[in-house]
Amino acid sequence: MLQPSVKTYTLEEAKRALERYCAYQDRCHQEVRKKLLEMRMIPDAIDVVIGHLIEHNFLNEERFAKAFARGKFNHKSWGRQRIVRELKQRQISAPNIKTALLEISEEDYLTVFDTLSRKRIQQLSKEKDKYKKRKKLADYLLYRGWEGDWVYEKVRELVP
Repeated sequence: MLQPSVKTYTLEEAKRALERYCAYQDRCHQEVRKKLLEMRMIPDAIDVVIGHLIEHNFLNEERFAKAFARGKFNHKSWGRQRIVRELKQRQISAPNIKTALLEISEEDYLTVFDTLSRKRIQQLSKEKDKYKKRKKLADYLLYRGWEGDWVYEKVRELVP
């Protein structure tokens, strides 16, 4: 019985494939390493390809962290805590996480938090029990990574 053929890559093919992969969207080192493992590259080859990508600026951890923070804040309305947690999960260094959070202005942060809170409380208008309403609002905001003290203050403000 014939084994299904598995595509193998030369070092140059892997470099080109990963250049395209990184050019399409900023990637973190972890994603690139995972992709190379899926391509069945050996550890030495993985190190060579990652070195090549960094050298030619296809792979840049700081740029990835900044884009990630901006994108998740602007499109998903995530708070700083969720962004930090997700970046740590992707093994991004602490200085790069700090730099990424600077992409979010304090004014925008407060505005989005207020808007998101008010939008969610509108969605919960059918809930009659004020304690359930408070819990649902708090859980929603905490899950999205907003600071706990802000969340509880906002909950008390919106659900008296």
